[in-house]
Amino acid sequence: MRKRMAGAISVAMLLVGCGASDDYANDPRPPAPRSLAVSVTNDRIAISPSRIGAGPAVLIVSNQSDTSRDVTLTPPEGSSSACVDADASSGPINPMGTARVTVNLVEGDCILSVRDERTPRPARLTVGTERPSAQADLLLP
Repeated sequence: MRKRMAGAISVAMLLVGCGASDDYANDPRPPAPRSLAVSVTNDRIAISPSRIGAGPAVLIVSNQSDTSRDVTLTPPEGSSSACVDADASSGPINPMGTARVTVNLVEGDCILSVRDERTPRPARLTVGTERPSAQADLLLP
């Protein structure tokens, strides 16, 4: 019985030692996502905070106006650089409704706007350099 157990342990140790020799790239995690509150009223759009570092962000959009709205995040007119790396539109939000938009912000300025016949005043979001990695942050999802 002891010989079998010793043999099984030896075989297990041998198999563990024969693992792949590829190097593991331990790339740092991206920055932790930050939440931005966006409020749309009949006459303006407000965002808080209005300055943030580049990286993942979640826009929580609240439509406080009396019509359905579609909020879009775009670079300022005449700017050649995009402030997001993908589509950043909320889709239609019903009056007194909310929406959640997840984006990856890049350095530059962004304009939050609504396109319709009664366009509220847009808001400006300034995106700075990339935020530090969340590698050392504990208890993140």
